[in-house]
Amino acid sequence: MSERTILIVDDEDEIRNLMSIYLKNEGYQVVDVPNAATAIDMLKKQKIDLIILDVMMTGMNGIDACLSATCC
Repeated sequence: MSERTILIVDDEDEIRNLMSIYLKNEGYQVVDVPNAATAIDMLKKQKIDLIILDVMMTGMNGIDACLSATCC
């Protein structure tokens, strides 16, 4: 089975880092980005199996990101 990729989108570095550590220890490939705009760009470039998305981010929030990403 190939390694599954999880995208973590959160504007807080500490949260992204902690989640990345735990998920990598469980064998997942992890991509983490600090904002929704970068996440949408990432979805266009890389196959992502699961997204962990902060809803309350500055700039574009998680809900708006979901609506924008439906085009990808």
